[in-house]
Amino acid sequence: MTDTSLISLKDITREYVQGDNVTKVLRGVTLDILQNSFVALTGSSGSGKSTLLHILGLLDRPTAGTYTLNGSLVGTMDDDELSGLRNASFGFVFQSFYLVPYISALENVLLPGLYGPESRKALTERAEDLLNRVGLGDRSSFRPSQLSGGQQQRVALARALINRPSIIFADEPTGQLDSSTSTEIMELLSKIHDVGKTVVIVTHDEDTAAYASTHIHLTDGRIADV
Repeated sequence: MTDTSLISLKDITREYVQGDNVTKVLRGVTLDILQNSFVALTGSSGSGKSTLLHILGLLDRPTAGTYTLNGSLVGTMDDDELSGLRNASFGFVFQSFYLVPYISALENVLLPGLYGPESRKALTERAEDLLNRVGLGDRSSFRPSQLSGGQQQRVALARALINRPSIIFADEPTGQLDSSTSTEIMELLSKIHDVGKTVVIVTHDEDTAAYASTHIHLTDGRIADV
């Protein structure tokens, strides 16, 4: 692990067992993710890139190997410790947005912060500021069904930032968007990176991957090219 690494993985494997069948998804992945880097995980469908992102984001556990975050081994942590670390350190953006449909954009942005110690007033002020920053200050009371796909992804970006995470993970963030809206979302992610955040995206799209300065290509669960 280098002095500026936020995350270091060594010999990470991930297998899924169903009866006598064993599916090997990751096969000995070793990599460092550096502070304030912009990383694209690329590869064909089934290459293991989303599984790798989920392990990086502590949404899944590896079958074997070591994961070090800011110098601490996370493999020894229990589920509550991992949940707290994930909520404090990471922000997530997904292809399907995962917004709660029956609450407003503002309330969706607030959700991750409600588990922390900050007051509702302070969180609301920050959520309003974040919605302004992504160009949706005038849509804060709208529910997801009243927003376009691009607007919903902007809400998801604001939600990912509410806890001031050090790393943003985005799994196919432009997968459901047209080319123009995809460019807008990637420009927003670039601005997030420019102010000091580490950004890790999964994408199959070359134009989206081009925003990243580091490309990690997976083939059959292995890193093929860095």
